[in-house]
Amino acid sequence: MKHYFSTRVRAVLIASVLLVVVMAILGSMIKTDVGSNVVQGILSPLRAGVSKLTDGAEQLYSYMFRYEAVAAENEALKQQIAKMENDARRADSVTRENERLRALLQLKEANEDYVLLDAYVIGRSSVDWKNNITINKGTNAGIEKDMCAITANGELVGLVSEVGTNYAVIKTVLDPSLEIRATISSSGDSGMVKGGYSVNAATKLRMSHLAVSAFPHNYDQVVSTGSTYYPRNLILGYVIDAGHEETGVAKYAILEPAVNIGVLEQVFVILDYELFFSFSA
Repeated sequence: MKHYFSTRVRAVLIASVLLVVVMAILGSMIKTDVGSNVVQGILSPLRAGVSKLTDGAEQLYSYMFRYEAVAAENEALKQQIAKMENDARRADSVTRENERLRALLQLKEANEDYVLLDAYVIGRSSVDWKNNITINKGTNAGIEKDMCAITANGELVGLVSEVGTNYAVIKTVLDPSLEIRATISSSGDSGMVKGGYSVNAATKLRMSHLAVSAFPHNYDQVVSTGSTYYPRNLILGYVIDAGHEETGVAKYAILEPAVNIGVLEQVFVILDYELFFSFSA
């Protein structure tokens, strides 16, 4: 674009100069005062026009030069921003990897009897996305069906229900087909916890078969009692409501799940652990 305009400007300037030169030559060739005056009368407005034209051409050329300079600067800024964004992504990736390793180390230190494998969530069911998630590791990493998955904070995610060479499907605690023996940490009252309980369109956990003498309090923590599938003291959720069963011979509690399945990115599969207690799942 700059080349096109600069060529046009040069052409105009050359034509204008040639015109002035030709008119000047004609003026010198005409010796009479009348002829000279006529030529000068013609040249004067032409000179003024040429002057304005050359001034305008210079301004246009100056504008085009500034435009090209600004365009080049903008392009340089765009490249710099792109590099900074790329650097930020790499830094974020490194930060997340450090956090992953730190979480794994802390989890292993807190649970020395666990053999853990970290994995990332790579998919969710389109039908029941809260009930099933897919992770990026499978039998090639030692995962087997019915292994337990937890978070870095020791919160129960669910059980492996399907496993392939490079993937595994985890049935989460929100799936109503899972029933887990659990205990209220503060009182020791025990019952059975299962998912699929809806409160205001939100999926909660329901703890049933509590003794009539049990008095669950809001925000009481509920943990796994320990079984063949689930190690003890895995966090299931927190009491948000309680009441009597319809039979009147037992109580129940509604729990807020400890894990937000919708935003879960990483899990830890327990490949093996030392079983201290043995109950039904």
